[in-house]
Amino acid sequence: MRKFCGSAMGWRWVLLAMAAGLAGCATPTATTPGNSTSAIAAHFETLKAMPARLSPFLRAMPKGADLHSHLGGAVYAESYIAWAITDGLCLVQDTRSFAPPPCDAKAGRPTAAAALADTTAYNGQVDALSMRNFEKGSASGHDQFFATFARFGAAGARRGADMLAEAINRAGEQNVLYLELMMSPGMGEARALGRKVGAGLMADPPAMLAALRQQGLDDVARKADADTAALLAGARQLMGCDGGSPQPGCAVTVRFLAQVVRTAPLPEVFAEIALGLTLASTSPLMVGINLVAPEDDRISLADYSAHMRIIGALRGSFPRAGITLHAGELAPGLVPPKDLRFHIAEAVRVAGATRIGHGVAVLHENNAEALLAEMAQRQVMVEINLTSNDVILGVAGNRHPYTTYRAFGVPMALSTDDEGVSRIDLSGEYERAVRTYDLSYDEVKRLSRNGLTHAYIAGSSLWADAARAQPNAACADSPLGAEAPSATCAAFLRSSDKARLQWALEAAYRRFEDAVAAARTPR
Repeated sequence: MRKFCGSAMGWRWVLLAMAAGLAGCATPTATTPGNSTSAIAAHFETLKAMPARLSPFLRAMPKGADLHSHLGGAVYAESYIAWAITDGLCLVQDTRSFAPPPCDAKAGRPTAAAALADTTAYNGQVDALSMRNFEKGSASGHDQFFATFARFGAAGARRGADMLAEAINRAGEQNVLYLELMMSPGMGEARALGRKVGAGLMADPPAMLAALRQQGLDDVARKADADTAALLAGARQLMGCDGGSPQPGCAVTVRFLAQVVRTAPLPEVFAEIALGLTLASTSPLMVGINLVAPEDDRISLADYSAHMRIIGALRGSFPRAGITLHAGELAPGLVPPKDLRFHIAEAVRVAGATRIGHGVAVLHENNAEALLAEMAQRQVMVEINLTSNDVILGVAGNRHPYTTYRAFGVPMALSTDDEGVSRIDLSGEYERAVRTYDLSYDEVKRLSRNGLTHAYIAGSSLWADAARAQPNAACADSPLGAEAPSATCAAFLRSSDKARLQWALEAAYRRFEDAVAAARTPR
């Protein structure tokens, strides 16, 4: 029989260690906290052959960030159905879409409550709102995936705080420290300003920006910022963050990316980009921009280079704004070959993106090796979405460029994209990566650390050399994650939000690894 006889490292981490496939307890050995990494790395290799134990280990393991997550797609179908029923929405039976009342059963618009009272109908609606049970046939995975958003949209229209609480709590339950969520506050108003200003000034970006400001762009930004703050406050209230029983999401740091719908006419997209950059430069919560909607859409393809030029022309006026772009979420056959050749390169070189979302088509780019070398040299990170790339593009395993990015030294971090639609979570993406690419524990930790290193968080990084986890000079004399760092290191951590989160991740790893090691040590 094994027994845990001390609590210095905290029961939370002991329970996490036990959840990681380690039955029973143990007396902790007299090791120095944080020196368990090599033993855990060896243990990790054994877990890779044990599916039942690898999964809980990765779920319990601290994870730095999820940087690529659309709020609407992060919510599971069951939640949308519950809200639709509670809020009295209708179900348009021809399209399986929720819609506001009035409902009319004779016209094929019964109430959601009536239409989904039957278990078979309910299960069919879950499938319609997600990739569950999807089989390729009359529709592609790509088409099924993107069709879900119109189907559940009305169910989330009045449930922003609920949606946010669900996404944040799921991250907290998996020990994710930081979350960047994509959403579009104020973008409808921005498009209206773009229509009002028109295309006449498009050739002169500074003049176009000034005209948008004259029409009230800054007022739209202030309202969007206030709405975002209210949404987060509502989510925190739902999670009980200020009460005696806070939910797991209360421990997660949350920031937002302003998502620009790139299928609108160019003046409207310009206004959306201008609003997103304004928010990312003035709001404490909105930290960057991204372009959304299918990259293979005919308008997205036709206007792609124009979008990159707009961002490139404006970014100098908004130096604080992070720029991460969906680029290369394409595959042969989905678009003509010519459209595979330049999207990532223009996102990096023209728009100035410091992160790329997906990047699946990188090997089809013109002079791909030079581009990969440049991304490595400039440390342009790729947000890797393995399940999403599989279900949407049919690209997985050795057809995915993961190993190519790794070989060239391009930094990567795992993310979920739309975990509700895909029926996944971040822990599952780690497991998929480990099983597909035979990752070591050190590689897994590097992916986790990369999330925070490349997050759009204010302040200097903890790392002098992120790839080797070498801290900068201020913290070089302190064990990573130590409870009492040196005075110099402590002062540095106080000066940087990013470094504080990175230090918190290292502290979480120390506790986790010591707890796992202790739970494996016989009495």
